[in-house]
Amino acid sequence: MGLNLGSVPVAFPMVSPPPASPRGTDPLRSDRLHHWQTARSWARLIREAEALWRVDVRLLHRLGAQELLQLVQEVPPRMRRRVNRWLERFQAATRLN
Repeated sequence: MGLNLGSVPVAFPMVSPPPASPRGTDPLRSDRLHHWQTARSWARLIREAEALWRVDVRLLHRLGAQELLQLVQEVPPRMRRRVNRWLERFQAATRLN
């Protein structure tokens, strides 16, 4: 599974949902998990856009710049602190204000 941009394949990893709790779902835990997953997903998308800069192809650089700009603009303000933490863990160069 993935996307093929010319001769450069881009893979999208499959992510499995967490297993259901046998005792039912704790709303607070579920909400915290959702926030954690959302912040991590934003950081992964930004890291992937940055990765396009490492390919020595002008079209991919332009595509990576456009994708990175769009992603940074779309991150909700209340998620930026969490996304920044994930960006640090992923060793990404981008940081959100």
